[in-house]
Amino acid sequence: MSPAAPTFRNVFGVTEFRALWLAHVLSVAGDQLARVALTVLVFDRTASAGWAALTYALTYLPDLLGGALGGLADRYPRRSVMVVADVLRAALVAVMAIPGLPWPFAAALLVVVQLAAGPFQAARQAVLPDLLGEDRLPVGQAILSSTYQAALVIGFGAGAAVVAWLGVAGALWVDALTFAVSALALRWGLRPHPVERVISPTPQRLSQWAALVAGCRRVARDRKLRSLLAIACCCGFYVIPEGLAVPISAQLGGTAVLGWLLVANPVGTVLGALLISRLPRARQVRLLGPLAVLTSLLLLPTGWSPGLVPIVVLWTLSGMCSSHDLITQVQYSLAAPAEQRGQVIGVAIAALRASQGVGIAAAGALTQVLAPTAVVGVAAAAGATAAALAATAWARAVRSRRSPVGGTTPPAAG
Repeated sequence: MSPAAPTFRNVFGVTEFRALWLAHVLSVAGDQLARVALTVLVFDRTASAGWAALTYALTYLPDLLGGALGGLADRYPRRSVMVVADVLRAALVAVMAIPGLPWPFAAALLVVVQLAAGPFQAARQAVLPDLLGEDRLPVGQAILSSTYQAALVIGFGAGAAVVAWLGVAGALWVDALTFAVSALALRWGLRPHPVERVISPTPQRLSQWAALVAGCRRVARDRKLRSLLAIACCCGFYVIPEGLAVPISAQLGGTAVLGWLLVANPVGTVLGALLISRLPRARQVRLLGPLAVLTSLLLLPTGWSPGLVPIVVLWTLSGMCSSHDLITQVQYSLAAPAEQRGQVIGVAIAALRASQGVGIAAAGALTQVLAPTAVVGVAAAAGATAAALAATAWARAVRSRRSPVGGTTPPAAG
């Protein structure tokens, strides 16, 4: 059968994937709702836009540490890791909903809520190859990524509407409910996937720190993992338009155009994911490097401030190319050894968040001396160069392995 044969219907025909997808939808919705609700709470309590913005930014920082905790998915059954993470998040958000709770304490709780997302994401990504196998994995990854991007497009508006309708406390109770339902969907819809089924019969128990160090060493020593992570971290360059969308909208004509700038990349990413998921795996692998370069290169004309319409078109096209991240995630998951898959994925989560944070922070500093659109142009040139180097390393790693072009098939789960 052709590698292109698997379809969305084939993937949704897997009962366990349906449960995983439902949990993914609910978790994304919960994360967005928590961010919006707490931001509104802080602004209401402090009347400070600065504190509100800082609170929102803090919700992304725990992913750095949360990714480092991805090794939990290699120490315990992956279903258990996800269920416990959801139950913990449901309980903490319920506490946040208590009327009169001091907002600094609520913000601290939200940081812990986001911290639990790291092990959850690592466990979810680690179990996907076991659920779908190599043939259906690209389509399954495309479904999860498209779902996430679609949630970003509608999440802020829906979150604001829920907060306006139910108030902050009511929205937080709804948020707690989404995590609770997600935990139930995973508990009853997913097999345990115990660790013994994905690691060697005589596993060595490592401390969490030792597991993290071992995961980092594994990535550093493996040419395929190292080059794939380098390609993925190029997102630190092409995420910059998102971080500068507000000042760029002011440069182009005011906040009325902000919405167009914010949705351009997510819409493009959804479209790109739908297209890429239909390609044969061999063609996907060949396109990985060129698409990685194009993702940043298409942003280069933004530096000349060509106007709203060209910028929105370019950002949408860049978003379509950025869906090469689907290929990267699939190849990374397949290249990772089953016994360390959770930790190796956790290392990637932390590295991605670090690259995004550093990229946006550096761009913000550059706006002190350059126009926001010019900063995007500089980032685009640097990103295309970095992507070209990473893509070259990836091509060499693939040739050196002399393995089938689709990647290394993971050991069977049973």
